[in-house]
Amino acid sequence: MSERVGVVWDDALKGYDFGPGHPLAPIRVQLAMKLVEDFELLTHENVKLLTPVIPATREELERVHHSDYIDAVIRASHDGSIVDETHGLGTADVPVFLNMHDESARVCGATLGGAQALHRDGFDHVVSLAGGLHHAMPAAAEGFCVYNDIGVAIQWLLDQGYERIAYLDVDVHHGDGVQAMFWDDPRVITISLHESPKTLFPGTGYPTESGGPNAPGTAINVALPAGTGDQGWLRAFSAIVPSILEEFAPEIIVSQHGTDAHRIDPLAHLMMSLDGQRMSYELVHRWAHTFAGGKWLAVGGGGYAWVEVVPRAWTHLVGEAVGHPIAPDSILPEGYRQFVTDHVGQESPVTMTDGQTPWARPFDNGFDPDDHLDQAVMATRRAVFPSWGLVVEPSDWF
Repeated sequence: MSERVGVVWDDALKGYDFGPGHPLAPIRVQLAMKLVEDFELLTHENVKLLTPVIPATREELERVHHSDYIDAVIRASHDGSIVDETHGLGTADVPVFLNMHDESARVCGATLGGAQALHRDGFDHVVSLAGGLHHAMPAAAEGFCVYNDIGVAIQWLLDQGYERIAYLDVDVHHGDGVQAMFWDDPRVITISLHESPKTLFPGTGYPTESGGPNAPGTAINVALPAGTGDQGWLRAFSAIVPSILEEFAPEIIVSQHGTDAHRIDPLAHLMMSLDGQRMSYELVHRWAHTFAGGKWLAVGGGGYAWVEVVPRAWTHLVGEAVGHPIAPDSILPEGYRQFVTDHVGQESPVTMTDGQTPWARPFDNGFDPDDHLDQAVMATRRAVFPSWGLVVEPSDWF
């Protein structure tokens, strides 16, 4: 168990709100934090709530975002009628809202505060569920994301002297914004497991996207076939990530934990269960200790089954990070379930499991060249493993 773990939260973070009917509703993060609190995960001696959250300054935003883009966001924050397609503002995905700049900067401040707690204050792990806006580009909003809190935090860490940062993205959508920001920087590797761009937004994240001329092999993309479930997802994760991390030897792992790879998420087509997602958190936690000296910054991300999936998944994430994991058969506290009924008008799930017991069959023990999942894994290994001096071909074939 890690000695010092921070959890970042401030009720003001619910201000990042695109309005009624938008999929990225702040209630999903509020429900997750309510469940974290009701499971008493913040009461352990090794855990500290990091609050209040200070919004990122313009200087901090300009570490990764263009100045004219920030100006455009500020203008849109005061005029809800603006449509600025050049900067991705006023679209169906990113409608403008009052104080959008300030609220977006606050989300960046939450994740940045987590990075600062790791660097300055001696924390081992920090979780910031409000973060994870991985689609925001240097000069444009995209995919519900205005400012890229992950990019801001990673660049701040680089500016403090870090030389090897590993970014892991398990959201069902490709982490395109973070990849773009560090495409040609050999100090950062970006690893994204996502549904194939052939079937899902943003249409990027092919294995051949593998880094710029100064950073070959540092962008690692695993494009999973639609319909991939726990077994395949965990198999792919384990077939790629630990080998790269061992070679790269990161000083810190930053991970994005969108829950939208779940089988009931309305915006994608993977078939993971809550139990498979919980196992992914266990793996990232283990790898942080094995490869990064225990330094781990975890953020939220997508996830649009607000009641059924997001709160339970992220409570498992926080439980894992603080060293007090929630047993899968645990019953959700009655007070939390009543809160869901009162505030959302839906019934909450009763237990912390989907009733699955997935496991990752080792890739080097039975590769099937006719299997679509194994083909996807091999495409990634062929694209990036040679840059790391790693063996591409598995040792055993069906």
